[in-house]
Amino acid sequence: MCIKICKIVCLIALVPLPRRELSIIFCTKVNKSWTCSQCLLPVVLTETLESHSWNADKPSWMPNSSGLVNRRNLISTTDAVVVSRLKKAGAIPLGVTNCSELCMWFESSNLVYGRSNNPYNLDCIVGGSSGGEGCILAAAGSLVGIGSDIGGSIRMPAFFNGIFGHKPTTGVVPNDGQFPDAVGNRTNFLCTGPMCRYAEDMELLLRVMAGPNISKLKLDDPVSLQNIKFYSMEHDGGSIFLLPVAKEILQAHRKVVAHLEADLGIEVKNVAIRKMKYSFQIWSAMMSSKSSNNQENQTFTDLLGDHGKPVWPSWELVKWMMRLSSHTFPAIALGITEKVTKYNSKANAKLASMAQSLQAEVVELLGENGVLLYPSHPVVAPKHHAPLGMPFNFAYTAIFNILGLPVTQCPLGLSKDGLPLGIQVVAGPHNDHLTLAMAKYLEKAFGGWVPPGQS
Repeated sequence: MCIKICKIVCLIALVPLPRRELSIIFCTKVNKSWTCSQCLLPVVLTETLESHSWNADKPSWMPNSSGLVNRRNLISTTDAVVVSRLKKAGAIPLGVTNCSELCMWFESSNLVYGRSNNPYNLDCIVGGSSGGEGCILAAAGSLVGIGSDIGGSIRMPAFFNGIFGHKPTTGVVPNDGQFPDAVGNRTNFLCTGPMCRYAEDMELLLRVMAGPNISKLKLDDPVSLQNIKFYSMEHDGGSIFLLPVAKEILQAHRKVVAHLEADLGIEVKNVAIRKMKYSFQIWSAMMSSKSSNNQENQTFTDLLGDHGKPVWPSWELVKWMMRLSSHTFPAIALGITEKVTKYNSKANAKLASMAQSLQAEVVELLGENGVLLYPSHPVVAPKHHAPLGMPFNFAYTAIFNILGLPVTQCPLGLSKDGLPLGIQVVAGPHNDHLTLAMAKYLEKAFGGWVPPGQS
């Protein structure tokens, strides 16, 4: 009987209609109105999270390699905190999805599982690190999913695959039980959050994932869009490290602004936050800086070795050219870059001060009832391997990890080439309810998720 139910629920995942009824059933435990032990909801998880699958007779533990070859046979022995909470609320983990090697690249390709392809164009990337998650959701292979985000790993795949993705306010959703886990200063930047085809599902998932910390947010507060202060920034200000924002993305952004002004009768104020131009430098410096208790961050090269034999990136590059390395080129390149581009203490202190100043500026601008519209990425989903020639474009999402703000990526239809467009909606700390309300509004106004193959 349980197997039949599971099959039926999996088939429902393929129906291109909002599944509000199932989501409400799934989240009834949150509202404590009645027990939901017989209610099942399929969910997929990024492979970095520890988990075992639902089985009527025997639990089946899932792999947790994070795309690292020397972990390919490693099987989870426990559930991540968010996975445990979801399962208690009735979720059935169907499986885990592909990611980039050690989650530090925005193309989901590794030597354990191979490469994930974009469902809108197989020649294009799905993003990373939670790229497999974005891909399977866009292809209607699951109802909802979970991703992790330290530089845009929820929002970039959500953008490239035309779905919704939410990076919560830092510290609300626990990150325990994933590999690689954040240590030192990086614990302030890593977030775990929901990825969904439908905007209304994000809040329902977030309530479960956050557990007692949900009280830090204001999800029960009514949102009047007419009373929100809207700000718009079309690009980062012209960083030399990033590509200019593509014309179609700018046009989609401006359509959102025009619709808000016409429909709500409000004014969207254009802003130029000058320090956003240094997003990549700020993110890089903060990711390598020590924590407040002087704890060092684990290096990427150490993670590549994963407590085994030391990895020498330069030697791995030689092996890679002879097709003998067990690591991907982006991972090797990052290992080399990490060793040669460390900021000196003076430059690091200057960028840390800039990060603090930028956070104060943005928080003051947004206040308790403001949202910022900002590009999710400067270009639509690029072709495979193309990110190697534009490696720093992730700064459009990464800067908000440093600022600790809630951000929701919202789809805005398709480009002329049939690839998803989108926009980030940013709010002040613990004002996730504003970005989630905006996601529902934009979904209604612009159509939300578009099934692959449908123009």
